[in-house]
Amino acid sequence: MSDPSPPKPAKRLFIKTYGCQMNVYDSERMADVLRPLGYGVTDAPEDADLVVLNTCHIREKAAEKVYSELGRIKEMRIARQEAGGGRMGVVVAGCVAQAEGEEIMRRAPVVDLVVGPQAYHKLPELIARTSRALGERLSADFAPEAKFDAMPERQADGVTAFLTVQEGCDKFCTFCVVPYTRGGEYSRPTEAIEAEARALAVQGVREVTLLGQNVNAYSGGPDGLAGLARRLAAIPGLDRIRYTTSHPRDMDDALIAAHGELAALMPYLHLPVQSGSDKILRAMNRDHTATAYLKLIERIRAARPDMALSSDFIVGFPGETEADFQASLDLIEEVKFASAFSFKYSRRPGTPASAMPGQVAEEIKEERLARLNALLLRQQKAFNDSQAGRTLDVLFERPGRHPGQILGRSRYLQAVHVDGPEHLIGQIAPVRVTQGNMNSLTGNLVFDSRSSRPQADSAMKESA
Repeated sequence: MSDPSPPKPAKRLFIKTYGCQMNVYDSERMADVLRPLGYGVTDAPEDADLVVLNTCHIREKAAEKVYSELGRIKEMRIARQEAGGGRMGVVVAGCVAQAEGEEIMRRAPVVDLVVGPQAYHKLPELIARTSRALGERLSADFAPEAKFDAMPERQADGVTAFLTVQEGCDKFCTFCVVPYTRGGEYSRPTEAIEAEARALAVQGVREVTLLGQNVNAYSGGPDGLAGLARRLAAIPGLDRIRYTTSHPRDMDDALIAAHGELAALMPYLHLPVQSGSDKILRAMNRDHTATAYLKLIERIRAARPDMALSSDFIVGFPGETEADFQASLDLIEEVKFASAFSFKYSRRPGTPASAMPGQVAEEIKEERLARLNALLLRQQKAFNDSQAGRTLDVLFERPGRHPGQILGRSRYLQAVHVDGPEHLIGQIAPVRVTQGNMNSLTGNLVFDSRSSRPQADSAMKESA
């Protein structure tokens, strides 16, 4: 009797992710839905049987970057076919796909399939139909509940994980394309999120970051995001909960109180303000003032004194004067951020701001961004420096770049480097910080003198 045939080699999948953490989560889930078809992830696009570009439409020239990448992929596909390596499938997914799907199909014949962010659960069916030349090359509907209902069980990759709880936005900030590419606000049911989180915890995940375009508008269960956080905090093994991105107007009393009461809810909050000028905030349709933002920060810090804050800023919004820009600098000086993200305003086609008068010259935006970043980086370095001498709980995630080194994250999301054994990966251990760097901390493990092992996990011990 002859030996059984060897198993057919797995097909190789390469996913390039642009933009936000939501896209990172979406890419992971695309890999999950394609795994039953035999696709294993590769880091080498030239070897892939299927290439997926998961795109972002927030920044200027986002679509042009996609076309440039597609040009390189076309060359890879030709070289692969000439070498007898078989056909390479090409998919464009995400927000550029949603906004410019028909244009992508017209301009880039190399693309086999265009899939919007609410339709990637259909990838197996769509790929099968495309391979049989049955069309349809474009799928960009808005049905997030169908997408989540169709997802297979998550496959954890490490001790931290993103977990989408809310999609879309109803705020319609005048600079933003999200309501047009992701649709209106949709919240997943609490029970579904809890089940996914429990499955991740069983696989060794100790920290989840709850994702949403407007995550604190979550309304899928009682007491909103605060209620969800309380349920997730009760899951055995799940020790840390984060969430992003928030809107100031949806930071309610229940969520603020939860920060003061739940040890698992990390004392690091990303709360975008975008500008310190009330005139610019009105033009942006942010629906809050600078004073209201500052009072909100006071309430949050009263509930959780060790809270570290991060934010987003846009410079050069239409109509921004030097006085408006100075108002942003003044707000930053008052809040003292641990970190922040800053951007030059870029016109997004179809958004109200793109047609506003008073567009700011590029050289002025460049100069203002440089000044803003200089202040933000000084504050970031000062915050990291202030951790020297403190003992922080660190969740270790992976080996470091140097032999004998391991890398983890503090409760404030800083990267922390220490010399230590790899068996601590996946564990939370105390670290005495010896030095604050621009983007990380350096320290030493704190050992229990009786056992020569790191001391037990702790939480909410210190206040800043």
